[in-house]
Amino acid sequence: MTAVTPARPSTAVQPAPVGALPPGRPAGGSRLWTAAGFAFGAALLFAVAPLVLSDFRLALLAKYLCVAMVAVGIGIAWGRGGMLTLGQGVFFGLGGYAMAMHLKLADAGPGGMPDFMQLYGQLDELPLWWRPFASPWFALPATVLLPMAVAFGLGSLVFRRRVRGAYFAILSQALAAAMVILLIGQQGTTGGTNGLTDIEGFFGYDLDDPVNQRMVYFIIAATLLALLALTRQLIHSRYGELLVAVRDGEERVRFLGYDPASVKLVAYVVAAGMAGLAGALFVPAVGIISPALIGIVPSIEFVIGVAVGGRATLLGPVLGAVAVAWARTALSERFPGTWTYLQGLLFVVVVAFLPGGLASLWALARRPEAGAPPPRRGWSPLGGRRAERTEVPAP
Repeated sequence: MTAVTPARPSTAVQPAPVGALPPGRPAGGSRLWTAAGFAFGAALLFAVAPLVLSDFRLALLAKYLCVAMVAVGIGIAWGRGGMLTLGQGVFFGLGGYAMAMHLKLADAGPGGMPDFMQLYGQLDELPLWWRPFASPWFALPATVLLPMAVAFGLGSLVFRRRVRGAYFAILSQALAAAMVILLIGQQGTTGGTNGLTDIEGFFGYDLDDPVNQRMVYFIIAATLLALLALTRQLIHSRYGELLVAVRDGEERVRFLGYDPASVKLVAYVVAAGMAGLAGALFVPAVGIISPALIGIVPSIEFVIGVAVGGRATLLGPVLGAVAVAWARTALSERFPGTWTYLQGLLFVVVVAFLPGGLASLWALARRPEAGAPPPRRGWSPLGGRRAERTEVPAP
């Protein structure tokens, strides 16, 4: 008799159930958790922080939240798109200078000139390129559209030539250095090294009034929550999935008929717009914008905050940016001579022991038991949803 070989367990691809959500799309329970998270964050920012913190500490928190806005954009470009942007200070500065120019002209009054132009005595009348910023209808959109336009022009040239990796990072960093040199060299029109300082009003409100300072803080907090909501919708959309596909396999996406340059360009432009908006809100919160706040060092600090928090998550960049900024302030107050070394040690420890950043602590706490690997999901740009694969171990 012929021996019968026992059948092996099937490892065929099991089709996804009808009506199943694509990978990365939030289910109903996830939406509830997200809504609860936003409500909790809003309660902390709008209720707890103003009650617990002094006016000085609340102003510092407003500054940290502006940095967190830049980090959200870096999380999209670097965490989801794989583009290490070391020049976000340029877009932060463009938005900040656009807002500061309008506020300085508003402080000077109709037909007046900013005080630093009169102090240096190099100009007899307001420069032509300053005059449109006297109108809030021009200045406010410029804080976002101007950085996005610069990012679009640069990204179109760079991504079409398939510049990526370390070359793109170095190029973006060189842009930040060039921006600083340009601002310092035009002392009569940009304030030079000092920048634009002594900003007293914000659309008719006196920034020296603590009540108005709290108003600025609430505007910044609300803007940050709105950017987080927008970012969440973006990363869970079809475009967000395509952006991750470009990051993980750019050539494969190109062979499927998509243009990776256009996909990366959108992420880069969105990140620039967020940085410009953050710079615009930074000006009334701090009262100054200068080349020292937008150069190479601040640009690298933006990236460090994202790396510490976790670049591939939604809240990781925010947590990392706020944590690094708070650590810098706290350590400089207690250890004025060695705080830079302690800050560097904090970065090294987080990167060495938590490669996923601070946001990975939650994932580690919810890690499944050993020996029971979760099912792997895949995604294809053509169909949007691929079959769920479940590995059945051999007997």
